[in-house]
Amino acid sequence: MESITSAASASTRRTRVAVIGGGYAGTMAANRLTQRPDVDVTLVNPRHEFVERIRLHQLVAGTHDAVRDFAAVLSPRVLLVVDTAARIDAVNRTVELASGSKIAYDYLVYAAGSAEAPPLIPGASEFAHPVSTLEQAQRLRAIVAATPPRAPITVVGGGPLGIEVASELAEQGRAVTLLCGGTLGPYLHTRGRSSVAAGLARLGVTVLEGPASRAAEMTRDAVLLADGQELASAVSVWAAGFAASALALHSGLSVDAAGRLLTDETLTSIDDDRIVATGDAASPSGMPLRMSCQAALPLGSHAADTVLQRISGRAPQDFTRGIAAMCVSLGRRDGVFQFARSDDTAVWLSVPGRAGALLKEAACTSPIDQLAKEARRPGSHAWIVRDRGRTARIAARGLAGLVPAHREG
Repeated sequence: MESITSAASASTRRTRVAVIGGGYAGTMAANRLTQRPDVDVTLVNPRHEFVERIRLHQLVAGTHDAVRDFAAVLSPRVLLVVDTAARIDAVNRTVELASGSKIAYDYLVYAAGSAEAPPLIPGASEFAHPVSTLEQAQRLRAIVAATPPRAPITVVGGGPLGIEVASELAEQGRAVTLLCGGTLGPYLHTRGRSSVAAGLARLGVTVLEGPASRAAEMTRDAVLLADGQELASAVSVWAAGFAASALALHSGLSVDAAGRLLTDETLTSIDDDRIVATGDAASPSGMPLRMSCQAALPLGSHAADTVLQRISGRAPQDFTRGIAAMCVSLGRRDGVFQFARSDDTAVWLSVPGRAGALLKEAACTSPIDQLAKEARRPGSHAWIVRDRGRTARIAARGLAGLVPAHREG
């Protein structure tokens, strides 16, 4: 097999760091690692473009293409390898790629991300259209474009992605039903939830909540609900949650129940101190942060700091940063910016309407600006929110001292 290394790695005094995944967390980590001139960074990503995942709902509706050239967000000192990581060989410190090549590393940043939670209801694998990747969103965009304007569209999932997809399509004049399978926007405070419900009503989205709104089966042109009701559906969109990449599990590393790599509070794998996890793929002390762009950026910078501290012979610091908001767009002119405590629990304060939409757009633009700045000035990224109660919560749940588990032989 061919071995991929950067040209500068020929010197034995250099440190090779491989980063798996070029999303928000992986790109932030890769950029930040370039602070040291003696570190060679290789980023493995399956695409040439950086995907603005938080805009995929806009891609479906045709209001944004959801991609950027990597040159706009990635340091020129990072070697981009367009390929897919197939397996991590922790013993030999190599990443095996789908192409058959291998990347040798001294440290590995695991930022493999997440994808849609597999739909387990009958017919979903054939007839549901997920929207968690660029390719899926592009396919769905083409399907929607080929569908008659008033044909019924069903969106399964009452979380942020489902709300945003339903809103974007309804704003285009589509007839949309949103199946929450429970509560609309379960993260939101009741005030924020009321604002979202009102915004969806203005757009003409039919919202079904409660246990009876759970999708039980799908066919080519209908969705069967748990209460036996059948909804006509020309296009059925699956937006019912995310699951972590299976790469860590398939590589024999310890993961949590959702497939995230189990780490300590420094984001270091509990199996191997040369592997650090970040973003949606990380489960520090088995108590991960919410899968979100907001969490990805501070997690990405902290993962890089952990690696750099280990290279310098210093003890890495625990992750103490928090996220204190969620923003949901309701088409291009409406939205809700939900404030939260530093432990990511919603509070009564939210900003609805046009102001909420502007804050949401700023929240989509800001990560690109932060990545670009880190590419130009590695080490500049800072995150002001601190979650000082995390240690107490970990102790209360008895999560300290995790041992390897969920390993695949």
